[in-house]
Amino acid sequence: MRDVLLIALFAFLGAAAAGLLGALALRALRHRSVAVALTVVAAVSVTAMLAGTLAVARAMFLSSHDLTVVTTVCAMAAVVSLATALLLGRWVVARSNALTLAARSFGDDGSFAAPAGDATAELAALGRELAATSEKLARSREREQALETSRRELVAWISHDLRTPLAGLRAMSEALEDGVAEDPPRYFRQIRTEVDRLNSMVGDLFELSRIHAGALPLTPSRMSVYDLVGDALAGAGPLAREHGVRLVGDRVDPVPVEVDGKEMTRVLGNLLVNAIRRTPTDGTVAVAARRDADTVVLSVTDGCGGIPEEDLPRVFDTGWRGSEARTPPAGAGLGLAIVRGIVEAHAGRAAVRNVPGGCRFEVVLPAASP
Repeated sequence: MRDVLLIALFAFLGAAAAGLLGALALRALRHRSVAVALTVVAAVSVTAMLAGTLAVARAMFLSSHDLTVVTTVCAMAAVVSLATALLLGRWVVARSNALTLAARSFGDDGSFAAPAGDATAELAALGRELAATSEKLARSREREQALETSRRELVAWISHDLRTPLAGLRAMSEALEDGVAEDPPRYFRQIRTEVDRLNSMVGDLFELSRIHAGALPLTPSRMSVYDLVGDALAGAGPLAREHGVRLVGDRVDPVPVEVDGKEMTRVLGNLLVNAIRRTPTDGTVAVAARRDADTVVLSVTDGCGGIPEEDLPRVFDTGWRGSEARTPPAGAGLGLAIVRGIVEAHAGRAAVRNVPGGCRFEVVLPAASP
C-alpha cells in the first residue's frame, strides 16, 4: 500500500508541475489564436503524463533500457498528440476566419450567408444566429424603406392638398379686398369651408404624430358596441344623405367592450366616411358587430367595387389613397392610418378584404371581461 501511495504522489507531483507550467503558458498566450491554445492544452496533457511516468519509473529503479523504452513511447505519443492538436487548431481557425469574412458582409451589403462546409457545434450555432440576425435586419430595412416611401407619399399629398385650398383662400381674399366679389357672403362661406378642411387635415396630422410617438392618451371605459355604432352612424348620416348612400346598422350585437369611446368613435367615423365617399349613389354601407370567442369584430362594408389585390397590404399605410379614380376630393390619406394606430393602441388589429361588389374593413378588439 505504501508503494502505491508513493507512486501516486510522484505521478501527481509530475503532472501538477506540467499543469502549472501549462496554465502559465495559456495565460501568457490568451490573446493568441485558438490553434496555439489547443496545442498548449495537448502539450500540457502529454507533458503531465510524461512527467508522471518518468517520475514513477525513476522511483521504481527501472533499468536504463526500460527507462529509454518508456521515454520513447511517451515521446512518440507526445508528437502524435501535438500534431493532432495543431491540425485541429488550424481547422478551427480556418472555419473561424471563413465565418469572420462572411460576417463582414453585414457592413457591405447588409446580408449574411454562412460559409459552406463542416464546422464545430459552437461555430455552426454562431453562423445560425448571424443568419437569423441578417434576416431580422433585412425585414427592418424593408420596413424602413416602406416607412420612407409612405413618408414621401404623405409629404407629396399634403403639399398638393394644402396648396389647393390655400390658393383658393388667397384668390377669394384678394377678390374681397379689391371689392370685385359679386357675392361676398358666398365667399365667406367658402372661406369657412376651406378653413375647416385645413383644420381637419392639421388635426389628422397631429393625431397621427401622437400615434407614431406612442403618446396617444386613452381613457378606456366599459360600453356597448351598440351605442358606439349608433353614435358613429348618427355622425355620418348627413354625409350619407348628401351622397345618396344608405347606411345600414341592423346587424349589431350589444356586446360590451373596454375602449376609449371618443377614439373608437373616430375609428368608426373614419371608416364610414371612407366607405360613403367610395360608394356610388344609391349604394349601401353596412355596419355590423359580433362577438367572436374572446374578441369583438366590427365591420364596415361598402360598395366601392373592390380594391386591387396588390394594394390590399398598403391600405392602412400612411398617405395611401389608391388609384386616382378612387381618390376622394379631400383628405391626405391619413384616415385609415389613424384607424390602424388607434385600434392597435387598444391591443386590437385592423384588416380589409374584398367582398362581392366592394370591400369590408374589420376592426378586431378584445372583448370586455364579464
